[in-house]
Amino acid sequence: MNTAKRFSIAKVAAVFIRFSMRLKSSGGRPSAPLGSRILTNPDDIFKHNMWDHVQWTEEDREIARQKAEENSCVRLPLNEQGKFITAACQCWDQFYETHQDKFFKDRRWLFLEFPELLPSGAKGQSTNMCQGHQQAATPLCSASSMAIEGGQHQQGNPTHHHRNTDPFNFQESCQEAARETNEAAVENSVFPGQHASFRILEVGCGVGNSVFPIVNNIKETDSFLYCCDFSPRAIQLVKDHSDYNDSVCHAFVHDICDKMATFPFPPQSLDVILAVFVLSSIHPERLQGVVNHLSAYLKHGGKFLFRDYGRYDFSQLRFKKGRCLSENFYTRGDGTCVYFFTKEEVHNLFSKAGLEEIQNLEDRRLQVNRGKKVVMRRVWMQSKYGKPYPPSPS
Repeated sequence: MNTAKRFSIAKVAAVFIRFSMRLKSSGGRPSAPLGSRILTNPDDIFKHNMWDHVQWTEEDREIARQKAEENSCVRLPLNEQGKFITAACQCWDQFYETHQDKFFKDRRWLFLEFPELLPSGAKGQSTNMCQGHQQAATPLCSASSMAIEGGQHQQGNPTHHHRNTDPFNFQESCQEAARETNEAAVENSVFPGQHASFRILEVGCGVGNSVFPIVNNIKETDSFLYCCDFSPRAIQLVKDHSDYNDSVCHAFVHDICDKMATFPFPPQSLDVILAVFVLSSIHPERLQGVVNHLSAYLKHGGKFLFRDYGRYDFSQLRFKKGRCLSENFYTRGDGTCVYFFTKEEVHNLFSKAGLEEIQNLEDRRLQVNRGKKVVMRRVWMQSKYGKPYPPSPS
């Protein structure tokens, strides 16, 4: 190992150790519910594939900023950029034809990070799939179970809910008014899952890496899952899966950027919308309209769950010159695109859609290639936003 690499690894390890000491002095538990594997000994850095809760120095940030600035200084000509929007469906369809369902792993961490995917009182079967990486009674998913997300192509109270403790039951009256509004919206409609009391939509479902963990956990509940993708090939792979069950799931082709395309359910009928590594594939100028439109289908009290790429993630810094379409938005060699978010951008995106913050976290991790002795800094965003209840009737 050369001297520069040894110095870099030692420096990263030193930052982890300082952070772990702060954790111990403050009770020993990370403030964010995104894994609990903290590096405390620099000699252990290559013992695992991922370390959680990475702390960046100002120097680290500046180096990352400079790399991103360098790889985006040469941009594709405007007259060539349009094809990456108009041909997006074909690019992803080709991706799924090439890889089928072999590229991404099932997201078994879903119910640890997003327990909101289950109706109140229900317990997910996947909650024990990350054993050995939990602290106390708080379920914290191991970093390695999320490593596939974004690794190749594209992770106290873990949800930080804000509770109203008003003794005059103001919140209860709001909830009752919201229920009446929600019920009125679906009362005379006929649609798949209309009789379910809890409805979930996953947008950009791909070949079902979130779909089937969810389906296998909601079969014994009064819940229903909708899942859509604009790739017909991906949706066919979902329907052909042995676990696909149309009594609890409805898969359909849909382009969420097409405002004229209709969903198979009415507005204000969803309890949860899930978007995992999908909004980043949309041109940033179209994102606000997409989130606004999707949010209209949430019930009052419903939640929008989001996980995607963060600014200066390793995958952003390794882009070559000439792959940048616009600021922090790139095209890969296969024609698919990716945007890298900041925490502030995520907050503005959902707040402008009328949703309220429940959780908005930057998930910084250290991914390790133990064979090549390479260390990579990963950055993902994880957020939860809720649709507020209407004012209490006077």
